[in-house]
Amino acid sequence: MHERDADTNAEMRSRTRKVARGTGDGTSAARQTSTARRESSGDEALTLIEQVVQRENLVAAHARVVRNGGAPGVDGMTVDDLMRYCRQHRARIREQLLSGTYVPQPVRRVEIPKPDGKGVRMLGLPTVLDRFIQQALLQVLSPIFAPTFSDASYGFRPRRSTHQAVQRAREHIAAGHRWVVDVDLEKFFDRVNHDVLMARVARRVKDTRVLRLIRRYLQAGMMEGGLVSPRTEGTPQGGPLSPLLSNILLDEWDRELERRGHRFVRYADDCNVYVPSKAAGERVLTSLDRWLHQRLRLRVNRDKSGVARPWTRKFLGYSVTWDRAARLRVSPAAVKRLKTKLRDMLRQGRGRRLAHVVVDLNLATRGWVAYFRFAEVKASFEDLDKWLRRKLRCIMWRQWKRPRTRFHERRRRGLDETRARVSAFNGHGPWWNAGASHMHAAVPTAVLRQLGLLSLLGEHQRLQRAS
Repeated sequence: MHERDADTNAEMRSRTRKVARGTGDGTSAARQTSTARRESSGDEALTLIEQVVQRENLVAAHARVVRNGGAPGVDGMTVDDLMRYCRQHRARIREQLLSGTYVPQPVRRVEIPKPDGKGVRMLGLPTVLDRFIQQALLQVLSPIFAPTFSDASYGFRPRRSTHQAVQRAREHIAAGHRWVVDVDLEKFFDRVNHDVLMARVARRVKDTRVLRLIRRYLQAGMMEGGLVSPRTEGTPQGGPLSPLLSNILLDEWDRELERRGHRFVRYADDCNVYVPSKAAGERVLTSLDRWLHQRLRLRVNRDKSGVARPWTRKFLGYSVTWDRAARLRVSPAAVKRLKTKLRDMLRQGRGRRLAHVVVDLNLATRGWVAYFRFAEVKASFEDLDKWLRRKLRCIMWRQWKRPRTRFHERRRRGLDETRARVSAFNGHGPWWNAGASHMHAAVPTAVLRQLGLLSLLGEHQRLQRAS
């Protein structure tokens, strides 16, 4: 979408690959090349929308959208079709963006299960073209807003992570603030007030064309079942611009907490405030509920929010121990979610070779352990190892089906005849037998290791040594 239409396809792909090898959200590369062009040409500073449609910024945006992938929007266009479409229509789209007449297409409604298994989370999936334009906008807007965000904000920011947020939370607890005000905003992404949000954006952004484009993205209709419904509030998750807009709105909340002198950590709409006593926590929660409604038109979910000891709550999947050192541990809720996920995989594995089941299990558990590598308590990993081994022995017991087969399998695996016969005809169910000593003797841990079963505890220890 730039005047230099004579550039070859090979050059475009080369530039895209170079940007794709970068890090972050593409902001740094786009910003540096844009600045270099202005300095070398001696031209006056470009307006914000002109920076959005600069070639270098668009190349960075295209690389990022292609790397992220994702499903098509309402028009069915895939990321592989994006470059060809832009070559054909870039002049028209660029002119619409510069003139302020571009109108986004409706977003496609997608529902995904929530991590806790209670209900679903609604996503609004923009078209690939709109994701591309949103990414180009993000790369220009991020350098304006991100440097001024609170140091206690960790969500959706370059070079910041959930692990850093969890570590900061642990530091607050270890410093003696052993009560937490766990604030959960009620349907935050669905309830964002457009006027309140746009007022915060307009404090830094003066280009009316950019402001108009952002509001149109906020108000883009939601398509479900072929029908488009208008949207008057909310910024549905699914587009590149949504995380930045949420941080812009909630940054005022961060500043209010800082002004009050609170110790807190926020990741997106999850915020924990650490206080020295329960009474102080109750006052803070009541005050924040009132302030958020009056200033940002947001509501605190009282069912999920509360004042409690940190070791009874979870934050980004982690919890802490009750001792003064406040060691990190895996929250019971995170263990429960993993077991629910693995149960489905194990249920499907009853008619498959055990080695194939183990491969699938390893794919699921390796990433899980990597996320919780900063946990300092090993009990969760040991318990999960025992649970998985028992589940696999349970599958083997079911696969042997008949008592006679179970008898012969035990004899083949080294059990004496009397023990093999008694255990094969004992009348107990698969789960009981999977935990019995005769199955441990017939199928020891070493056998499961030979099948390739990953030890969660071993992997956790390896990752801790590496870090």
